[in-house]
Amino acid sequence: MSELANLTIMEVEALTDLGGGLNLTDGHARLVLSAQQAAIVERIPDMFTEASNRPFPDIEREAHAAFLGAIGQHSAPIGTGRILSCYSSTLATDIVARALPAGAVIAVLHPTFDNIADLFITRGLSLVPLFESALLAQEWPEPPVRAIVVTHPNNPTGLIVPEDHLRSLAEHAVRHGQTVIIDASFRGQVREAQYDTYAILEAAGASWIVIEDTGKLWPVHELKIGLLAYSERTRLPIERAFSESLLAASPVVLKFVTALAGDWVNGGYERARALVERNRAVVQETIRSAGLRLADPDSQISVARIGLPAGGPDSSVLYKEMVTRGVHVLPCTPFHWADPEGGLRFIRISLARPFEVVERGARTLAQAYRDLSVDAT
Repeated sequence: MSELANLTIMEVEALTDLGGGLNLTDGHARLVLSAQQAAIVERIPDMFTEASNRPFPDIEREAHAAFLGAIGQHSAPIGTGRILSCYSSTLATDIVARALPAGAVIAVLHPTFDNIADLFITRGLSLVPLFESALLAQEWPEPPVRAIVVTHPNNPTGLIVPEDHLRSLAEHAVRHGQTVIIDASFRGQVREAQYDTYAILEAAGASWIVIEDTGKLWPVHELKIGLLAYSERTRLPIERAFSESLLAASPVVLKFVTALAGDWVNGGYERARALVERNRAVVQETIRSAGLRLADPDSQISVARIGLPAGGPDSSVLYKEMVTRGVHVLPCTPFHWADPEGGLRFIRISLARPFEVVERGARTLAQAYRDLSVDAT
């Protein structure tokens, strides 16, 4: 791995490991289908037939209503034409980055997944960090910042933007002519994050953009949709940027999302939550033997940061050692995109895996840390 590798490169290396190493990198659900999900997969041929016989707008609107309703977003602008279906939330983010004025100053939550910052930088925007501590203190960026980007819940920390904080941010943005941009890719995993953000943004009269994602919820091998929603007040050329990237998402995948969203509100959410929390518990218990701890014990998303004590091996060293032992995790320096050294004492492990895989990965991590600590003495 190059020292300049980003998180996605590390995830691809894990996904394509010819040696069959454990992949505990990305936050996608890589699980065995539940019986309910397997029954939905068996209906995919019927979805092809329906996609050929029904108007695309009807299928798309139905998917938007099912998914956004399943995650509590009842005020989303369904049926207005202001929700665009993309292949992924990453593509949706890139569309937003291209729609923003070149050279504009953008505040981006810190730390957060590095491709958010990378996409904005690549499109010629100037970034300043909005630290989580500032968000919690409701210390919002002033102009010349044109847009404020928050991740809700945040990856990798699991931080949820409290409802009153979002209201404060929206009102601040209105006063200063700023746009609020929310990446809600992990929202579907956490009930507390599912308050109706669209209602809050609209009540404040804000210019807003929200990105949603189905890809973190279900083990469906990238058959996913990213939703790009925006307010009527938003004057950015979002539709033009969208048209430069794709024609439309697959109506078959939209039908698939509709069915999976139905399962999500009928026990699917609870089944997924129970698995993730069981995995979080085994990680917490296993790493304790090596003197390690969960950095964000209250996080509810399907990844977990592990704090590494000062004086011991840092995450860059531990990451490389883990790869040699056949387990892929993520060092956290790239999440700290404005201050990489701030992530040296954290490493991230995915929890959306079968229990046995997570348990083995946690054991390997604990042993690797112990061995590296002994070697350093």
